[in-house]
Amino acid sequence: MIKLEPPVFITRHVLFALVAGGLGGVVFMFFLLEFDHYSSSNAFCTTCHSMTYADDVYLQSAHYNSASGVRASCGDCHVSEGIIMATYDHTVGTKDLFKQLFSGTDYDDPVINLLHLPEAAFSARDWFRKRDSATCKRCHTLDAIQGTRANTAAIHQEETDGKTCIDCHMNLVHRKVPSEQTFKREAWNAMVEEEFGLAPGTAAQLLAGEKMPEAAAGSGTVPAPAAKLAEETAAGGGTN
Repeated sequence: MIKLEPPVFITRHVLFALVAGGLGGVVFMFFLLEFDHYSSSNAFCTTCHSMTYADDVYLQSAHYNSASGVRASCGDCHVSEGIIMATYDHTVGTKDLFKQLFSGTDYDDPVINLLHLPEAAFSARDWFRKRDSATCKRCHTLDAIQGTRANTAAIHQEETDGKTCIDCHMNLVHRKVPSEQTFKREAWNAMVEEEFGLAPGTAAQLLAGEKMPEAAAGSGTVPAPAAKLAEETAAGGGTN
């Protein structure tokens, strides 16, 4: 009878290392799955006060209050599917955390937050385009879109070459920001100054890193983001 023996290089220590490594890999994968689940939640995202402004508006949007009962979370839209790509997105996203903590810019301040909102919106839209709006397609199936307006189905079948969801469907979830092609910094600054009761030129000073004059800081009131969204929705606006 032939007696099978393990190769010489598979010693007791090597076997132990292989078993320990395999178990460690399984534990690490479970950790990544749980980490992705938690770090994709709205509760995690809003631990930064600066993100509560986006959350206040999102809570008034159709992506939160949908007639169908489907509720999209931060991670559903802003984190790629699959544990590897999700982990990559979370890793890349740490740059925003570093900006929040170490850039010297006070994103918790509603004025500063709103002044920097356009750049955040443009970056998010580029992220969607590079991924062909893959996270949108988790819930929305192109072939099944019918809509309530005439020719909606035909438009989604015949006029989408070279386009992705975000090209047409921006400004649905967060505060309305113009497209990058039509955006005018001067007009946006003027809008922020009017909304917060600031003196003309204050927005440019804040973007340049200067502190807000005390008189200007106390001259305006902070509008409720949810109320602002209601005004924009009534006027035909939206968010993302």
